[in-house]
Formats: sequence, structure tokens, C-alpha cells
Amino acid sequence: MHDRPRIEGALDVLRAELEVGRSTTELTTRVAWLAFMRFARQRFATAPTPDSDGLLFQYGTYAFSGRPMFTVDLTRQFDISDDGGEHDHYVQIHCELRYECEPALDVLGSFNSWFFHDANAGLDEWLAAMEGHLEPLLARVPSEIDVSEAPV
Repeated sequence: MHDRPRIEGALDVLRAELEVGRSTTELTTRVAWLAFMRFARQRFATAPTPDSDGLLFQYGTYAFSGRPMFTVDLTRQFDISDDGGEHDHYVQIHCELRYECEPALDVLGSFNSWFFHDANAGLDEWLAAMEGHLEPLLARVPSEIDVSEAPV
């Protein structure tokens, strides 16, 4: 665990992965997804508990920014403990890909799925299943991309 990067640097790691993809091509959903998969495979200095390092894949049509948009939210969640080793809060690193609403996206409805590094053994299987949900979007360029960090 000591040789792993600190959680405080996770947002920068995700941004760097996105820049790797963006440097050679347009930032399509596929490029963003490949960056998130590289980010998801990297381990950080987290507590050795089953829920300390999770991945959340979710999508649906939401109006968070004022107007409805189809949003794919690729999230990494870290459990932050206090000095006594007890849960204090979570930190989430988000990569939100937003698309203008249209019937082809509306039919996708909404979906979410979690993966936890120290509780699940099949990261590659989970990533492959999530990519299957992204298939209709992989060649598209999102209308908006937001990369952020938030305590929850």
C-alpha cells in the first residue's frame, strides 16, 4: 500500500489519463472510457477494507445543469478514515459525459452498477460489461465533459 499513489492525487491522475487520449484524437466517449479504464486499474493508498475503493458506472437523463441532458457518470469513490481508522466520509472523482437529449438516448433509460476493488475479483469482466452499455455512445463526442472531485 505504501508504494501506491495517495488519494489526494487521484483527480490529477484521471485528468492526465484523459489528456493522453485527447492528445492524439478527438475526445469521443470511447477515448474517455479508455482513460477511465486505465484510471480504474490504478490502485491508490486506501484502507484494506472491501468498500474503500469503488467504481460507479451510471447513466440517465438528468437536469443537473438546468436543462435535461443524457449523462454518463464515471465515478471513483474512496473511503476516507479518521485518525482512529473509522469511516469519516467518502471522496468521489467524477468524469461526467453529457449529451443532448434525443430519442436514441432516451430509450436507454437509466442504469447504475458498482465495483469494489477489494470485494470483487473481476474488474476486467465488470469493465467489459459496462462498455457494453456504452456501445451506442462510443463513437459520439459529448456536448459537455466535467471532471471533478467532491466529498460525500
